[in-house]
Amino acid sequence: MRRVIGIDIHRTFGEVVIWENGLTRHEGRVDMTRTALEGFGRQLKKTDEVVIEATGNCMAVSWVLSPHVKRVVIANPLQVKAIAHAHVKTDKVDAGTLASLHAAGYLPKIWTPDAATERMRRLVARRYQIVRHRTRIKNEVHAILHAHLIPKCPHADLFNKRGRDWLTRQPVPEDERVAIVRHVREFDRLGEDLAKLDRDIAQGSLDDEAIQRLLTITGVNLTVAAGLMAAIGSIERFKSPQKLVSYFGLNPRVRQSGLGPAHHGRISKAGRSHARAMLVEAAWAAAKAPGPLRAFFIRIRARRGHQIAAVAVARKLATLCWHMLTKGEDYLWARPSLVAHKRRAMELAVVPHRVVYEAARVDFWRSAARGRTGGHRASS
Repeated sequence: MRRVIGIDIHRTFGEVVIWENGLTRHEGRVDMTRTALEGFGRQLKKTDEVVIEATGNCMAVSWVLSPHVKRVVIANPLQVKAIAHAHVKTDKVDAGTLASLHAAGYLPKIWTPDAATERMRRLVARRYQIVRHRTRIKNEVHAILHAHLIPKCPHADLFNKRGRDWLTRQPVPEDERVAIVRHVREFDRLGEDLAKLDRDIAQGSLDDEAIQRLLTITGVNLTVAAGLMAAIGSIERFKSPQKLVSYFGLNPRVRQSGLGPAHHGRISKAGRSHARAMLVEAAWAAAKAPGPLRAFFIRIRARRGHQIAAVAVARKLATLCWHMLTKGEDYLWARPSLVAHKRRAMELAVVPHRVVYEAARVDFWRSAARGRTGGHRASS
């Protein structure tokens, strides 16, 4: 006898409704703790199917309940809302809706990543947040200087050694100087966290063939390649490049009614925001390097401007990734020296700094020795 258990999960509890023989009944609440969920799972049958919506803690709930039931299905909340619009909305109704839709075969499910992919997603998301935080700190320091009529820093980066030396000589009130020191200290601390995350990402990418393949694309570095593969997971779940473009939210909105012309608007931005931002970042980098992507950028920029051209290149990069991963081929216009540099940088990111320093020191003295030897031979 088939049973479907719908759980409307929240931060501290989940409302449980069981669907059986076309009828639903309320089974109370379960606390959102590992102990309570394991106890609840032991009460279920091996033939039961559990349905939950995608939330911040849905993966943890799925991992705890999966050993006790036939399977745990995670539903797309936006599509569930579109299908099952109700005038009366309570936790019981939501849980019953999940169970009923799954029993009828109408539940819009989402793909569940494995543990390694989920870990990489967390690492990439944390790195994205740290980068955004560092950008906010930079903007706050620039705002302080602007508020006191300080001219623009003459150096390329305000936060490198020369920029910081210039910053300490600027005439700002004492309280503002203390604020700048605090911001710089926080910026450096976040930089240490960023280096650790980069090391963890590189460690998880060394043996990943797909990430190594994406590194052959001009403009795609390790962070972008790892972030894209963490978002994609398995390329087999995307039947066409348009599906992948839509997943990243880079497809334009289209409005059409009757026999009238179709109107294309801005991109949908419906996918993962940090993965889409990485693609746009890679597009700007690719637009600066010689190759077909730069030629495409220049052609679009002449008609539509910089911003639209960058988004168009990002969309082309997503299409390119789909073809490369599906066919198992590297980028046709890859630059071997640049690819080798990316892979070497990834390997060095995994090695502790002291080991890297010792290796560099040994290489330096070996090079110096070869230079001296070559000089003696030339003189003889």
